[in-house]
Amino acid sequence: MKKTVSFLVSGRGSNFHAVAQAIIKGNIPAKVGIVISDKPGVKALDIARELSIPAFFVNPKDYSTRQEHEKAMAELLKKYHTDLVVTAGYMRLLTPYFVNEFKNRIINIHPALLPSFPGTHAQRQALEYGVKISGCTTHFIDEGTDSGPIIMQKAVPVYDDDTEDTLSARILKEEHQILIESVKLFCQGKLNVKGRKVYIVR
Repeated sequence: MKKTVSFLVSGRGSNFHAVAQAIIKGNIPAKVGIVISDKPGVKALDIARELSIPAFFVNPKDYSTRQEHEKAMAELLKKYHTDLVVTAGYMRLLTPYFVNEFKNRIINIHPALLPSFPGTHAQRQALEYGVKISGCTTHFIDEGTDSGPIIMQKAVPVYDDDTEDTLSARILKEEHQILIESVKLFCQGKLNVKGRKVYIVR
């Protein structure tokens, strides 16, 4: 039986769009569930509606605590029988409650080679540090910031004349590829998590 993949978003939805299209085209053996945003009117919600994917804005300001907000999201995700949650540009740190509700079933994409440059503005951090190689990482979310078990990584060269925008654009192309592949492997039952390590079954 195909797994259902849902998405948490906060912005333009580039990675969400790439994965959703891969599912729709049959390149990932799964079904698209829902899209939930913590911000109204973002492009990701427009893309979801264009693809006829149920899309919801769940306003954090409507809830007294982060956990109450996440309970509302979790209820929606479970209503649509979500097996995997993909955080595609979702900018809020998830609480231990949500992480445990979907233990080893939340995949995030980060625009750096973790554990280097976690958190926001990873591309800017990389440029300011002067690294020669950057890239992107898919990982399962745990209770820390970009600290969960790593699934896949892809290296990208950093050029002397790079700006945050040019480096981000080059990394984004690779983000789409490894996120699609990571979701595919999950849906095929080929990811085994043991402690800090993710083993890919070939």
